[in-house]
Amino acid sequence: MSKRKVKDSHLPVGECITEVQYVSIILFLCFFRHLLELLKRTVIHGESNSVLIVAPRGAGKTMLLKCVLRDLLQEKEAEKSLLQVHLNGLLQTDDRIALKEITRQLHLENVVGDKVFGSFAENLAFLLEALKKGDRSSSRPVLFILDEFDLFAHHKNQTLLYNLFDVAQSAQAPIAVVGLTCRLDVLELLEKRVKSRFSHRQIHLLSTLTFCQYVQRVQTQLSLPENFPDKKFGQEWNKSITTLCKDASVEEVLRRHFNTSKDFRSMHALLMLCLSRVSVSKPVLKPADVLEASKLRFADAKGNMLHGLSILELCLIIAMKHLNDVYEDEPFNLQMVHNEFKKFLQRKSNSMYNFEQPVIMKAFEHLQQLELIRPVDSSTAKIQKEYQLMRLMLNHSQIMEALQKYPQCPTDVKQWAKSAFA
Repeated sequence: MSKRKVKDSHLPVGECITEVQYVSIILFLCFFRHLLELLKRTVIHGESNSVLIVAPRGAGKTMLLKCVLRDLLQEKEAEKSLLQVHLNGLLQTDDRIALKEITRQLHLENVVGDKVFGSFAENLAFLLEALKKGDRSSSRPVLFILDEFDLFAHHKNQTLLYNLFDVAQSAQAPIAVVGLTCRLDVLELLEKRVKSRFSHRQIHLLSTLTFCQYVQRVQTQLSLPENFPDKKFGQEWNKSITTLCKDASVEEVLRRHFNTSKDFRSMHALLMLCLSRVSVSKPVLKPADVLEASKLRFADAKGNMLHGLSILELCLIIAMKHLNDVYEDEPFNLQMVHNEFKKFLQRKSNSMYNFEQPVIMKAFEHLQQLELIRPVDSSTAKIQKEYQLMRLMLNHSQIMEALQKYPQCPTDVKQWAKSAFA
């Protein structure tokens, strides 16, 4: 396809293809043909393959794979014999769960029954053997799709990946392994024995979405269709959306989201929060609604936790931050925090902040349960709780912002915090 033909093709009014987009379309078509050819060789010729699709979120990894599978399943042989196994690193958190899911998706629960296997490899080999109808050429091809591939690399000994790549390399059965990941350094996560069995085929997709296109998508998502029953309301709504997208404050919010993530799922989550503020009494979206929705999307979970802490717990966190500043982020223990808190109490004439040691211990443990502090070393069973080394999981801005929003925070505590963070 020549550039001239692309330019002469009928595009929607107001749209044009830039040189970068043109290149990305050509690349996408090349990757599409390459992946389709790989999977066809597995389905038709019984050739095993493995490939990784690497791209940022929202760049079209899943779309590419779905398009390839749609075309592949139009082949009679693929439709009749291809088996698909979809695994996700977020759901199959260890190899045992993954193996159960493979068994379920291949409908081999009855075949496995109560059999006991000596190893993962033996179990997987039995599953693939059960799919054979005769010799190797008549074995049913299996496509393994591993979403969030990098998370499988964190499984113990990478047993699942090792066995899948080993089967693919040794041609024990016709299988294709397709991994989807966002991490560019994913190969560095693989063990040497796993890496040696991987084909090292990688497909890198580019994200060419511009900010103007992103804003247009937002406008399209929020606009009502022309055939909307109430035409007058539909026209007024669409006019208000056009005005909204041109607003400077809204543009700033959208740019922040665009720079954070170009993923459309993230954009949809933001727009759903905006639309939830529309009601019969307030039937139009305003810039303030988008700003509030953005604040909710970017809300800091740990910062919000601080609003529900007691004054004692808040004081302990201020003492920890002071220790971090003095000792340059070295770990601390309860005794050190208590001593720092005592220094604050000595400056006060009243005793409203005097607490017994067990109460302070309980508050410290509560902060640990909330994961606002965490132990430096997990193997501290023999060390007394007062002397276990901890690290603070909050930064300066999170604490100061929480103090500003803390309901009825005592002035002297705020002043102590400011002196600690000076």
